[in-house]
Amino acid sequence: MKSNIFNFLLSVAVCCGIVMGFSSCNDEWTEEQYEQYVSFRAPLNDQGVTPIYVPYTRKSADGTPRFGQGISNYLLPVIVSGSTHNSRDLQVQVAHDPDTLNALNWARFATRTELYFSDMVSYASFPATVSIPAGQDVSLLDIQFDFTRLDLVEKWVLPLTVVDKNANYMANPRKHYRKAMLRVFPFNDYSGDYSATGLTISVQGDANSTGLDKLRVYVVDDNTVFFYAGRFDESSPWRKNYKVYARFNGGTSGTVTMWCDNPEMEFKVNKEASYRMVESDDQTQPYLRYRNVIINNIDYDFADYTSSVGSKFYYNISGTLTLQRTINTQIPDEDQAIQW
Repeated sequence: MKSNIFNFLLSVAVCCGIVMGFSSCNDEWTEEQYEQYVSFRAPLNDQGVTPIYVPYTRKSADGTPRFGQGISNYLLPVIVSGSTHNSRDLQVQVAHDPDTLNALNWARFATRTELYFSDMVSYASFPATVSIPAGQDVSLLDIQFDFTRLDLVEKWVLPLTVVDKNANYMANPRKHYRKAMLRVFPFNDYSGDYSATGLTISVQGDANSTGLDKLRVYVVDDNTVFFYAGRFDESSPWRKNYKVYARFNGGTSGTVTMWCDNPEMEFKVNKEASYRMVESDDQTQPYLRYRNVIINNIDYDFADYTSSVGSKFYYNISGTLTLQRTINTQIPDEDQAIQW
């Protein structure tokens, strides 16, 4: 026991440098243990991008548009790493980075250009520099988006990089940290990933039917969305030919008007759909609220004219779709409150 105590005290003494007359311990909490690098807070997913969810129209607390209809913004954190606080006034330069996006597209999709991510720089604006005052380790880059002309058939990504040439700071050299590949998903009250287990797909004239696991629904405007007919999704090279639009008429309940702008689909609505929005609080975590959008009486026909050259296949889609959002009511910002 005494031997163990002696060894412990000896190790402490060696660490502090007091054995054989060496100097005293360093105050590691006051001296920087690492380099202070500048980077984005934008962790990548398995697709090599950072999904961000931005309201189609950014609204004020009273519900009015803050910048205008279809105009929104996103605050991207810019951080200074290290074990101590930033001690300098920094002017961090940010630039558009199409080269990294091109490299990502080729690495992931090679010659399948229909699956490429599209550069969103034409629909976004951001300041060339962001200030990080001395004593602060985080600042926010305010990125403005104009969604009014955006077609979400394309997979939009905004590629950004931290520039450190001729600057009084160093961008993080670690892979991805100085880059932000923002996959932008604008949303409204009705968009998102719906549970489609209540939806059936059948070939016209065939009694057998199959179903779907989920259906992704994309924004058109504050009250309108679109989705792909049948089994088509964003991995299909023909997806733009099979867009079905849905406009929600009402507040928490009402009718859903569906249409298509491609006559070759021979789209036909057999029954008017309806929807209702239902909210409930979590029984054990009362600050969590569940918002469900339920679309009933979906019933439409369409023709698949691209899967087989020279042939058409006619399908009927019918049933129910359900969207659930989990909302943290303690968080004031809508996009941050939703648990995506």
